Amino acid sequence: MSNLRVRFAPSPTGYLHIGGARTALFNYLLARREGGTFVLRIEDTDLERSSQESVDAILQAMEWLGLDYDEGPYYQTERFDLYQEKIDQLIAEGKAYRCYCTPEELEKKRQQAMLEKRKPKYDGTCRDRSDQPEGRPHVVRFRAPQEGETAFTDLIKGPISFANDELDDLIIRRTDGSPTYNFVVVIDDATMGINLVLRGDDHINNTPRQIQLYQALGYPVPQFAHVPMILGSDKTRLSKRHGATSVMAYRDQGYLPEALVNYLVRLGWSHGDQEIFSKDELVSLFSLDQVGRSASVFNPDKLLWLNAHYIKTGDPKRLAALMVEKLAEQNISVKAGPDPVAVVRSLQERARTIVELADGARFFYLEQVEYDEKDRAKLLTRAQRDLLERLRALFAGEPEFTAAPLKQAFGRLLEELELGFGKAAQPLRVAMTGSRGGPDLFELIEILGRDRVLARIDRALESLV
Repeated sequence: MSNLRVRFAPSPTGYLHIGGARTALFNYLLARREGGTFVLRIEDTDLERSSQESVDAILQAMEWLGLDYDEGPYYQTERFDLYQEKIDQLIAEGKAYRCYCTPEELEKKRQQAMLEKRKPKYDGTCRDRSDQPEGRPHVVRFRAPQEGETAFTDLIKGPISFANDELDDLIIRRTDGSPTYNFVVVIDDATMGINLVLRGDDHINNTPRQIQLYQALGYPVPQFAHVPMILGSDKTRLSKRHGATSVMAYRDQGYLPEALVNYLVRLGWSHGDQEIFSKDELVSLFSLDQVGRSASVFNPDKLLWLNAHYIKTGDPKRLAALMVEKLAEQNISVKAGPDPVAVVRSLQERARTIVELADGARFFYLEQVEYDEKDRAKLLTRAQRDLLERLRALFAGEPEFTAAPLKQAFGRLLEELELGFGKAAQPLRVAMTGSRGGPDLFELIEILGRDRVLARIDRALESLV
């Protein structure tokens, strides 16, 4: 076992999105490889925007992806007493102070700084104030060092430093008494023993402030690793306009969790030219020294290709259960139809998503085939009556109703009628499925079974145009 402790700390102000899922995955893989501890913390201090619905969605997405955590979920709203205790400690030690500047005064200072082309940071008006007006609204600010620099070595990006005179005195408690993000995250990570903070690189500018808070509170400073952002195909930050970015939206669209995990890990991490990884392989191979420093571009086509691979090679029994769920969403029951596992085996070679699998399986379970009108008009005409009647007689009389002997009998009939395969197979396929597409013709006929095949030929005969 390792002493490595990492965490994933989402805010429950929405669903778990692709960027957060990748961060969770990287932390999970590091913990599993090192035999460390993976902690889940829900950062719900934004009371107005946080919701139980979002918490549930995050937990559901973590479970679906298979990212099981060792501790948690911890909730920041259950730790407010600890945060207030630490704020009081900093005030008592002279490391934080009350600031009575009004929002209007702060805005005037900001405008003046911009007019003078200075960085619009707090000017320290209340930093050394001796009077403490009773009952007057105030915030609490951290007394940040004003000289020197704050530096750290990022495990992905290398050495990074910030000049302290560029950082102002951070607000750590708002006027309403609630603590701020940069403060509570330090208390949480320190008291939970987190010794590696792995997160998105949009947090880099928070890091020097947090390091200063660790030092002021007497906590050991953890290591940091910042993962580059994920961009859309137009090289802008990934957003909804680039497609579904919520993890569970991908589930709803028919993606498998292993495909999404495999794709997410390759957004910024590589192991030679290998593209497809099992979770066990990822646990054994993942390391931060193979994480790139530049942003990754989200490629929906690559994800779809991976998903098709996992469907093609997946367990038909498991895929059948997922397919049945999708069919149920369309109010299609499989109870009176063929074995869903057999149906999956006939379709999984071509399907790219579970939704495609279900759409391809519809004709197996519908009482009446839904004809593609163009295919019906072209292939189910009166000219096919004799052919369909001969096929009905053939299927009714064939003793062994399995693909191989049926195909042989079909071939003998074609010789007798002097027809090419396509001339007879296409009308038969439309009669069976409603269109010219679908799995192997005789495989699907075997799966449908004699009674359904004969019933569909009878309906096709009634439908001739």
